Amino acid sequence: MDSDEPAERGAHHVQSLERGLAVIKAFSAQAPHPTLSDVARITGLTRAAARRFLLTLVDLGYVRTDGKYFSLTARVLDLGYAYLSSLSLSEVAQPHLERLSAQVRESSSVSVLEPPDIVYVARVAVSRIMTVSINVGTRFPAYATSMGHVLLADMSAAELEAYFMITELDRLTSHTLTDRAALEAELAQVAEQGWAMVDQELEEGLRSVAAPIRNRQGRAVAAVNISTHASRTPAHSVREDLVPPLLATAHAIAADLAGSSPAQAARG
Repeated sequence: MDSDEPAERGAHHVQSLERGLAVIKAFSAQAPHPTLSDVARITGLTRAAARRFLLTLVDLGYVRTDGKYFSLTARVLDLGYAYLSSLSLSEVAQPHLERLSAQVRESSSVSVLEPPDIVYVARVAVSRIMTVSINVGTRFPAYATSMGHVLLADMSAAELEAYFMITELDRLTSHTLTDRAALEAELAQVAEQGWAMVDQELEEGLRSVAAPIRNRQGRAVAAVNISTHASRTPAHSVREDLVPPLLATAHAIAADLAGSSPAQAARG
């Protein structure tokens, strides 16, 4: 354990919780796939203790292993969701969404991934498109949404495999991609172009486009979208008129989250 931590703890202190959190924190950009020995060394735990914590996290779905190496799963996003949705992300994103919606005269939203769904954390509605009301906290299956596509496209192969293991690709409309190979091909295209358009896959008549909101390390931590009615906005208009302001908004939100200007974020 860290040597600079307080030596004395209150009677309320739960050491096993502290050690479990230390094991989760052992995963980093420098050690994304540590071995048991690596985790024991980083945390200061014995190999036996580190093994028990790791296997417990595997049982709970927060960690996966191939028998030698360990890695975090997308489920660890659950641990930070409450903070993101209640404080920084929603508060930072809201004024950007208001400006974006005023500019394009369409509804806009921000969501995070909580597999197998996306969860809305901020929204500005200028028109009612869907039959289902969308509010902060609303969930939709990630595979059928534009925000879900950009977040899934940022996953590693192992993370995406874990996602498909817990997801049924149900047909929600006649346009929904329910073939895994076709969906993976679409996600590869999204990763290459940097944005996603979903055409009536979630609900008939709903066309939406989304872009990732990235952290300082370049990982997509959230997504922002614009939704419109398919009869009102053809696909070419989405690409020409909505994608540029959408990408600018995604960069602006990311810059504010990082505490820098958009120009600084672009350089970073």
